[in-house]
Amino acid sequence: MLIDIERLSEEGLTVSKDFEFLSVDLVEENTVFLQPPHADVVIRKVGEEISIKGRITANLSFICSRCLAPFEFPVDSAFDLIFLPEELEESKDELEEGDIDKGLYYSGSIDLAEVILEQLNLTFPVKPLCSPDCEGLCAVCGRILQGGRCGCEVKEPDPRLTRLKTLVKR
Repeated sequence: MLIDIERLSEEGLTVSKDFEFLSVDLVEENTVFLQPPHADVVIRKVGEEISIKGRITANLSFICSRCLAPFEFPVDSAFDLIFLPEELEESKDELEEGDIDKGLYYSGSIDLAEVILEQLNLTFPVKPLCSPDCEGLCAVCGRILQGGRCGCEVKEPDPRLTRLKTLVKR
């Protein structure tokens, strides 16, 4: 959804819309949309700056990075961004405080779908876990270790390798 900056009125533009993205557009692999992302956005023009404020809600399915079980991940995130025309940004050499929420727009337009996708990707955890206390998989049999051990024997390493262990500690 392209927003034409020249046609943006003083009152701004309010958008309430479901966005359709493919799972391959997401940063996190093996992620599936359980519900399409919905965004409520207010876009205003203040001089050359474009203010985009809004909220994204979505429901996704991730794969736990420890036990590989799918789990539901609800998203409800607010954002407040400023976009500058590309020619204004070229004169700045150093980042200033607060520049993390600034972006550039090119050719007099902003792709709102790209903005929403970026903000959605920023809500994802670095290491998706089904629960903070997930124990993962058994290294021997591969069973999920939720709620206790699987009963596999953990073998002691070859005693000839103990000297290597002392080297690693150094």
